[in-house]
Amino acid sequence: MSAFRRSKNENEGGPGRTVPGERGLLAGGDIGLGVSGDGNEITVRDIVTGDNNSITHQYHLPAKSGPVWPHQVGVVPLPARSFQHRGEGDRLRAAVEGGGTAVLSQVLTGMGGVGKTQLAADYARAAWDGGGLDVLVWVTASARSAVVSGFAQAGVELCRADTDDPEQAAKQFLAWLAPKAGQRPCRWLIVLDDVADPNDLIVHPDDPAHRYSLWPPASPHGRVLLTTRRRDAALFGEGRRRIEVGLFTPDESLAYLTASLNAQGRTESADQLTALAHDLGHLPLALAQAAAYLIDSGETAAAYRHLLADRTTTLDHLSPDALPDEQGTALAAAWSLSIDRADTLRPAGLARPMLHLAALLDANGIPQDVLTGQSARAYLAAHRTITGPTPQQTPVSPADAVRTLRALDRLSLIDHHLDTPYQAVRVHQLIQRATRDTLTPHQHHQATRTAADALMAAWPNVERDTDLAQVLRTNADGLTHYAEDALYRPDVHPVLYRLGLSLGESGQVTAAIDHFQHLTDITGNRLGEDHPDTLTARGNLVVMRGEAGDAAGAAQAFADLLTDRIRVLGEDHPQTLITRGNLVSMLGEAGDAAGAAQAFADLLADRIRVLGKDHADTLITRGNLARWLGQAGDAAGAAQAFSGLLESMVRVLGEDHPDTLTTRNNLAAMLKEAGDAAGAAQAFADLLADRIRVLGKDHPQTLIARNNLAAMRGEAGDAAGAVQAFTDLLESMVRVLGEDHPQTLNTRHNLATVRGEAGDAAGAAQAFTDLLADRIRVQGVDHPHLPIIRRNLEHWRKEAERMPEPSGDHS
Repeated sequence: MSAFRRSKNENEGGPGRTVPGERGLLAGGDIGLGVSGDGNEITVRDIVTGDNNSITHQYHLPAKSGPVWPHQVGVVPLPARSFQHRGEGDRLRAAVEGGGTAVLSQVLTGMGGVGKTQLAADYARAAWDGGGLDVLVWVTASARSAVVSGFAQAGVELCRADTDDPEQAAKQFLAWLAPKAGQRPCRWLIVLDDVADPNDLIVHPDDPAHRYSLWPPASPHGRVLLTTRRRDAALFGEGRRRIEVGLFTPDESLAYLTASLNAQGRTESADQLTALAHDLGHLPLALAQAAAYLIDSGETAAAYRHLLADRTTTLDHLSPDALPDEQGTALAAAWSLSIDRADTLRPAGLARPMLHLAALLDANGIPQDVLTGQSARAYLAAHRTITGPTPQQTPVSPADAVRTLRALDRLSLIDHHLDTPYQAVRVHQLIQRATRDTLTPHQHHQATRTAADALMAAWPNVERDTDLAQVLRTNADGLTHYAEDALYRPDVHPVLYRLGLSLGESGQVTAAIDHFQHLTDITGNRLGEDHPDTLTARGNLVVMRGEAGDAAGAAQAFADLLTDRIRVLGEDHPQTLITRGNLVSMLGEAGDAAGAAQAFADLLADRIRVLGKDHADTLITRGNLARWLGQAGDAAGAAQAFSGLLESMVRVLGEDHPDTLTTRNNLAAMLKEAGDAAGAAQAFADLLADRIRVLGKDHPQTLIARNNLAAMRGEAGDAAGAVQAFTDLLESMVRVLGEDHPQTLNTRHNLATVRGEAGDAAGAAQAFTDLLADRIRVQGVDHPHLPIIRRNLEHWRKEAERMPEPSGDHS
């Protein structure tokens, strides 16, 4: 037997052919042909019947034809109409160093509708068209089966894998991607678009024996780009670069809408398109569908905005009949699958009701405590969206509520900022709108009242943190826009009063007046002029008018309100007595201190009769009586009245009660007015120490105690020490209460005064000039402090003119 090899470019022999150097076949003999090999080399054994000899021929046959590079698997989406080149695309391209040879996986993540797929497609097209790829594979990866199928197709086309075994074909493709020594380098890009769940990239996750990953292997010549709404830690880590895809910028939004409309011969004003982009939250998906709607319907941008603002119009009514840019989902349903998925994450069933609450508050920042407090947790427990062996009413813990926020964040339905002071939650306004559209009227009412309860529970009685107070006011204001009539049925929710009072306490008196005027009008129309809630709104409105400096007008308004209170509620109703007290205070502020003192004496008798001598309102009336006695000139009598009140406060409320501390402050002030400066100074010093101990160094009442103690230093002749004390206090006031708070402005007034008394007349004049402008800006032109400021300003200007110029060498 002999054998020889022939290269494939030689004349190849075959059965029945005589080959030089070989014995020919016997004529008429039976021939059996045995073939074996690996597809490239075939071994042929010729068998002659009746002869034990055999001839073995080995041939190299041509290999089966493989794919021609470059090769693409899958379909890359077409460019969107008026595609915008964005910063995220630049970051994608910039991340590839060394001409694209770096080991690199990139993950584009962001909420649905921000344009992740379009960015990935643009990146893939640029890499392909630039000649930098041998293989491009695009897989729509919305499920594990889709990933396996996409990789299996690549395995069939690139590796001659078996079409009947998708999993094996996918594994064969992944193995083929791994770099091998001596093999021609293959420059590849794998795009996994719209990964819905990190677990979809694991096959047989619960079967360790057959478990394997669908992540392409690391290669110096390969790149992976993944788009997803998910933010799970499993998607990121070493070797995977995370790129957050955000909204369009205002300029990008305007450019997109303008180009889209102009391409169809439509023009709109830049102002209207800018406003429309703002209304849509600069979300690319929303802008694309709005542009298509305008083109198809012929509506103007202004008309579309009107429809969008109409609460009776749902988002599905604002989608075009045919979606643009090969989009598969209308705006109204863009996040429904994400919400469904979030509801399956632990703690299961709480994501959707949590989103109900978040959809009614401020899109730009909801404090975590609002959504994790007792009111919110009770709502989550009652509206859990799954059933099972555990009853729906199982209590929800604070930790469960936080985990629910994290689940929503992982699906990019919210942004939960753990690194902010209040662990703020942000929700895009269109996700809010889509969520509200799914609520029945009953669900909307329940969620609104719960959101209001949650705000009230998180709202501190004393607003030490001015930033938090502003955030809570913004959320309460946002809630009023979405609440419809839910905050007025069955009665006015207290959050509406708290919002107005907070505005006043922060120094925004004009805004508080506007709020309570609106509240009065609404309650009057919905509940009736004589409804208790309407009368309460009127009372708060008048209080704010008094705070704005219109004491006489406020006194008349309180007199009218008192008449209605008596008619509706009776003379001895607690609210009637409160209105009497407010009326008397305004009469005193208007200049009748003696009349106020007498009226409070009469009111005190009625409160003792109706409420008892130790009732909190009775004690407050005693304090007001003592104050107006002092204002009427009887400082000694006022000091004695405050001393007696203090004994009752300690007995009834305790030594450390805030009202007890306030009474001590008022007693110290009356001691000063009565001529006991040393006793007043000591009383203020002792009070400051106790307020720091009980309330904290930044409590507003503590700051007031510091103010009074600084004033005592000035009156004792230590002008320089008073200047330093007021300077330090002003810094704390600005930090704690804000620049425009009334107490901050009062501190600036006191600081300007002691600066002048310390010899800096010019500095005092400038300080009063600045203060006058800020008082007018913040509190209006009619505030009662303005004449005082003007007199002080004129005084210190004249003092500055009389003072000699500083001496020195001016040569």
